[in-house]
Amino acid sequence: MLADVDFDIPIDADKLAGFRAAMKEDTVLGDADAANVIRQEVFAPSITGPDVRCLLYVPDNDDGSRAGYLHIHGGGYIMGEPEMSDVMSILIAEKLGAVVCSVDYRLAPEHPVPAPLDDCYAALAWFHQHASEWNVDTSRIGIGGESAGGGLAAALAIHARYKGEYAICHQHLTYPMIDNLTGTESNMGDPLTGEFVWTRESNRFGWASYLGEAPAVAPQVPSRLEDYASLPNTWLYTASMDLFRDENIAYAQELMKAGVSTELIVLAGACHGFQMVPGTSLGKKYVDDFLAALEKGLG
Repeated sequence: MLADVDFDIPIDADKLAGFRAAMKEDTVLGDADAANVIRQEVFAPSITGPDVRCLLYVPDNDDGSRAGYLHIHGGGYIMGEPEMSDVMSILIAEKLGAVVCSVDYRLAPEHPVPAPLDDCYAALAWFHQHASEWNVDTSRIGIGGESAGGGLAAALAIHARYKGEYAICHQHLTYPMIDNLTGTESNMGDPLTGEFVWTRESNRFGWASYLGEAPAVAPQVPSRLEDYASLPNTWLYTASMDLFRDENIAYAQELMKAGVSTELIVLAGACHGFQMVPGTSLGKKYVDDFLAALEKGLG
């Protein structure tokens, strides 16, 4: 949980190190042993950089064939690590019996496009190649993430479709960060969104850091995609006060137009990061909805 980090202050180059340190300090690991889940650190080979560190969560039982879930953490493309999603990763492994692989991708601005997506694809490849070690059915591997992690998951689904090497059965997107124009002069958006946690200023900095000198095109910017056909079935969860609300709704609509099975939820009264605040009814609803939809999506 990251409830103590004050994200309402816009993030810029001078404040980035402080935000990263605060997130790391505020991250609390779950009790994997109590959930009967084995947590381990693994490394996926990469052809474009160093091996990609991941956290792997394996249910400590033998219940036959399992699903797999490749998780990508949030943080505006500029901060974060898989440990900050540890509690949810344990819960997925415990409640759904799925093996979870959570990716520690390289962060911008030190590592802009294409490094973060390259790391996620390397993790997907490794997960498929080693699936038999945990009895994971490769036809039941889904992907997902929150915020920038949701953006990278959407980008990964597009990239994997282009490559045609590794199947993805489902994408599970929580308020994904998918449009670099949101919060810019050309698309300031609804003034009732973007006031809390992730602001227009932070969004502009995050996208500029992530793109670097690269053009704003798909797959790295999923909203620039022209052909949505044959993408994985999708669950997209956004919030009424989230800066990404309208880009998320538009993305879901494009998926539906292309015939992709899509479930869109817009949670009233919630802002970006709402589920990180412990003990709220909205957070509980999110977890319940998340697990039920993921179980369905993974088959």
